[in-house]
Amino acid sequence: MSSHWIQVSERILTQLKDLKKTEKKDRLELVKSIHFVLRALEMSLLGWKQWVNNPDIMVNFSKQDLVSMDQQMTDFALNFLEYDLEMTQLGAKKGLKSEKKVNKKRPKKPRTSYVA
Repeated sequence: MSSHWIQVSERILTQLKDLKKTEKKDRLELVKSIHFVLRALEMSLLGWKQWVNNPDIMVNFSKQDLVSMDQQMTDFALNFLEYDLEMTQLGAKKGLKSEKKVNKKRPKKPRTSYVA
């Protein structure tokens, strides 16, 4: 499993580097590139969650390893979420609204009394 994950991750890294080198992308290519980046992040985050939620895996890392992971992940999350907020605010200025969840009211079930 781990060797397959590494091969897939290396292939994705190569694709990301190639995408980054590509110059003069049109709008559709930019959107496609952003989509690919988000999918890569999603895959990586799912893998991290599987590791972190498995004590049998995490016990193999030293405290220093965990400190390093924590620092890197925190820095990454801070940068990403700050950028996310910045882009959300930009979208709001452009009149974009997030999708609202529709609260579908379920019909109330009549209370049934059972007599024995």
